[in-house]
Amino acid sequence: MKPDRGKDRPISVAIVEDNVEFRQQVSQFIAGAPGFRCVCVCASGEEAIRMVPQSEPDVILMDIQLPRMSGIACTAALRKTLPSVPVMMLTVYEDADVIFDALRAGAKGYLLKRGDPARLLEAIAELHRGGAPMTSQIARRVIDSFHRAPPVEHPQDKLTAREEDILKLFAGGHSTREVAGKLGLSYETVRWHLRHIYDKLHVHTLTEAVLRRRG
Repeated sequence: MKPDRGKDRPISVAIVEDNVEFRQQVSQFIAGAPGFRCVCVCASGEEAIRMVPQSEPDVILMDIQLPRMSGIACTAALRKTLPSVPVMMLTVYEDADVIFDALRAGAKGYLLKRGDPARLLEAIAELHRGGAPMTSQIARRVIDSFHRAPPVEHPQDKLTAREEDILKLFAGGHSTREVAGKLGLSYETVRWHLRHIYDKLHVHTLTEAVLRRRG
């Protein structure tokens, strides 16, 4: 467990970046910003795995394109060693697959390198407070990917064979009493099944249920 640094202590940051010039720029910028300090700078994932845990940072900034071990693999490894320390990807990659790979590996934030330096400090502070900062372009890509993804049907939402039969009869224009008669059920039993159908399909009317099933 990390020691309590106190509210007034600067946020300590570890940087994992193989580009020498960018690494120096970011480390100097963070070291010179009030309320922040740079406690570790690494040029590779292998070095980060050795050095970052010893520096006990509050936040880790991680590049994706590193020599040999990728930043995504390094993130996954550090999350096992330092589960309470959030990692933010600081990269040029905007590809949706790369973004989701990084998030699945345990990254809590995702910023593009070309962003405003002041935004980087805001994101580090937000991440330290438990937030999940993302560059606006990245956030839009994440949202767009979710919108394009097909809806997931959970096992508990799957209609039973009886419920499917009931809904098919309703879709065919039959009344509740007609459905009950055809299936040998009571009127109240059909109504009971119908309520379960509404719950599983997340609808409120018979028309919505029929349309949802046809869709």
